[in-house]
Amino acid sequence: MKDTCKILVLSDLNKSTSKTLKSAVTLAKIMDAKIDFFYVKKPTEVVEKDSQLSAIRIINKAYITIDKEIKKIINPISDDYNTAIKHSFTIGNIKNEIAEYIDKNKPDVIVLGKQKAAVFPFLGDNITQFVLKKHKGTIVIADDQNSLEPNKELALGLFQNINSTGVLVENIIKAAQKPLTYFKTTEKDTAPKKNSFLEAQNAVEYVFEQGDNTIENISNYLSKKKINVLFVSREKSNSAAMKTSIKSIIKSINCALILTN
Repeated sequence: MKDTCKILVLSDLNKSTSKTLKSAVTLAKIMDAKIDFFYVKKPTEVVEKDSQLSAIRIINKAYITIDKEIKKIINPISDDYNTAIKHSFTIGNIKNEIAEYIDKNKPDVIVLGKQKAAVFPFLGDNITQFVLKKHKGTIVIADDQNSLEPNKELALGLFQNINSTGVLVENIIKAAQKPLTYFKTTEKDTAPKKNSFLEAQNAVEYVFEQGDNTIENISNYLSKKKINVLFVSREKSNSAAMKTSIKSIIKSINCALILTN
């Protein structure tokens, strides 16, 4: 029997964390998954120059404070949506601690937060790319301005995803509004190909010619169609043919992203 699907939320403790957690709860309800929240604080943010004994006292006090801060964010969401959210945190090197946590706990899905002004201010853009390289499974980028809400139907779009692969994709497609909206890019004068999966879903297809403003144009259409979550194939979007990087998609698309293999 397969173990329950595990969702890992990596986030800071700012005002967008609640929306990131709500997006995770939305997916957990669809997938019948467990949620773990993990936070890393840099040692330099806790202890500056001080004696060893004083540093130990400061760190111990910091652990109590961090635990209270996390519970203050998690508990109301857990209660409102009747969803258990386990949490843990540590003080250390962010990259090393995240890598160790992923290796030890092997999450199926990792949820990260995004803000409009800057991608992952807590983690830093380099850490974001680190997580993308480290975790080969599904990664969800929760959008602060267009977050997912538990118990509400999803308005789903697909970008370069033309097949249903895996339980996650299938369950989210079942839970989404119909018809689905499909976005694709092609080279100039390339004839569109038929796809049985899209036809079976009665998907509405929008084709964009590959160019400098392609992702911005798709983002505008997403807003017009009120799409709040977009499936993106990590492999196909990074292929030479598509000339579209995941980094540019994360930066330009203003809705939740589900990055699949």
